[in-house]
Amino acid sequence: MPSAAVVYVHGLWMNGVESIGLRRRLARQRDLLPQVFAYSSRHSPLTQILCGLRDTIAAIEAPQVHLIGHSLGGLVIQRCLERYPVARPGRVVFIGAPVAGSRAARHLARRRWGRRLLGAACAQELLTEHPQRWDVGRELGIIAGTTPLGLARLLMSFQEPNDGVVAVSETRLTGASEFLTVPNTHSGMLWSTRVARDAGSFLEYGCFGR
Repeated sequence: MPSAAVVYVHGLWMNGVESIGLRRRLARQRDLLPQVFAYSSRHSPLTQILCGLRDTIAAIEAPQVHLIGHSLGGLVIQRCLERYPVARPGRVVFIGAPVAGSRAARHLARRRWGRRLLGAACAQELLTEHPQRWDVGRELGIIAGTTPLGLARLLMSFQEPNDGVVAVSETRLTGASEFLTVPNTHSGMLWSTRVARDAGSFLEYGCFGR
């Protein structure tokens, strides 16, 4: 049995396959058992998604269960832990997660085709401006990208550092233990050796750069 498991929660329009590089590096660099929580980000009700993540965590046989959320996956993790506290210890890492709400999603939702693309499942989490506070009893490390290349740039112009989809300011949460910016795009962070190294460091030690 590994010393800890780590559950990766993907973002909008994804299914977890995009995290294969990150998961392989975590398994190789750390004594971790990575797995994916897959869900329908456009069609499944949020309550169903949260129950599914809760049950996935409960079914894991490991002394520690860590969580990594990319983009919308960070919001899913936060809402799940707020509603269903987990007894087993573990840490959380958010990668490019618009925890304060997504201006790009709100911009997209102004168009009828954009609302169809977002779907009804988790769109409200992205469209709503949330209080920027982390208070679920687990250490949280946040990684944000600063290379402004992404689909959102086709729809709007950011006037601040961003990863092409999410602004750095949208990823900040009061109560987080660590915050790190890296020179990567929104999706590029999942393929970054540095991001994998720092995410693994935080999960193991509670800080980046170890």
